[in-house]
Amino acid sequence: MEPDKTALVLGATGGIGASICAALLRHGWRVRGMARNTAAARHAGTAGVEWLEGDAMRRGDVVQAAQDASVIVHAVNPPNYAHWDQLVLPMADNTIAAARSAGARIVLPGTIYNFDPAATPVIDAEAVQRPRSRKGMIRVALEERLAHAAPDVPTLILRAGDFFGPGARSSWFAQAMVAPGRPLRRIVNPARGGGHSWAYLPDLAEAFARLVDAPERLAPFEVLQFEGLYDEDGRQMVEALRRASGRPLRVYGFPWWLMRLAAPFGGFAREAAEVAPYWRHPVRLDNARLVALLGEEPRTPLGSAIGTTLAALGCLDARRA
Repeated sequence: MEPDKTALVLGATGGIGASICAALLRHGWRVRGMARNTAAARHAGTAGVEWLEGDAMRRGDVVQAAQDASVIVHAVNPPNYAHWDQLVLPMADNTIAAARSAGARIVLPGTIYNFDPAATPVIDAEAVQRPRSRKGMIRVALEERLAHAAPDVPTLILRAGDFFGPGARSSWFAQAMVAPGRPLRRIVNPARGGGHSWAYLPDLAEAFARLVDAPERLAPFEVLQFEGLYDEDGRQMVEALRRASGRPLRVYGFPWWLMRLAAPFGGFAREAAEVAPYWRHPVRLDNARLVALLGEEPRTPLGSAIGTTLAALGCLDARRA
C-alpha cells in the first residue's frame, strides 16, 4: 500500500459508501469509516474498514478522522433522509474543512436531481443545473460550495442514475420494484416511458476507485457522468428481472396518482411526487470524459448484475439463488 493511499469514507454503512469502501480496499487503499456506533458498524459494515467513532455534524470529529487521508468520500446523508435543509450543507462544510486541513481530495457521488429532466435529456459537462425539487436545490448548493473551495480543496464528482446492487436498499429498485426478503413473484415498474438511467453499485464504486488511483489526471474540480444502464425503452430492467427469476412475472405500474394525492401530507409520497418527472422524461448521462480518463466504464453484464442484486435482497428461490 502506498503511503498516501488512505481514504476516509463518510457514510460507509450506506449502500454507495459500503460499495466504495470495498472497491478501495481491493485497490490497496487503507480505508477508514466514521460512525456514531462503531460496534454496529463493525458488525454490519465492510470487512477491512477501520472504524472511528464520530458524527459528520461535528466538525472536530471529521477533521480528526481525516488526518493523513488523501481522499475523503462524502457519501453521508441525514439519518432517515430527514431534515435535508438543516443538515446537508453543514455536513458538507465540515468535510470541506477536514479536506483543507488534511490536504485531501473530496469525492462525491452525484445525482441527476440537480437538473430539470424536461429540459435536459442528456447530462454532460455543459448541462445547466435547474433543479425541480427541494433536494435538487440543496444538491446544487452543495456542489457550488465544493466548486468554490477548489482548487485549494480538489473535488471529484461522479454523477449517476438510480442505484441497484447489493446493499442498495434505499433505492427505487429495492423499495418499489421488488420486495426484499421474498421470492420474486411480481414487479412494480415505476417507468412511465423510456430513457431511465440506472447505476449498478459495484461498477460505480469501481469507477471511483480507478479515478482516485490516478489523481494526477483529474482536474481540481472534476465532474463526470457514469452512464450505467440506460433503459431506452423502459423495458430492459423488467425483462432482466423476468430472466433472473426464471418464471413469468406480473408487472404492475407504480401508483404515481396516489403519490400526487398524498404528497401534501409529506413523507414518502411527497418525496416520490418530487422525483416523478425523472421517470416521465428520458435522462441519459454522457460518460465521454469518464471513458477518456479510464479507457472504459466498468460494466457488469446486466444479467449477472440483476442476479447478484436479487440474491443479496433475498428475492430468488433457493434453486435460482
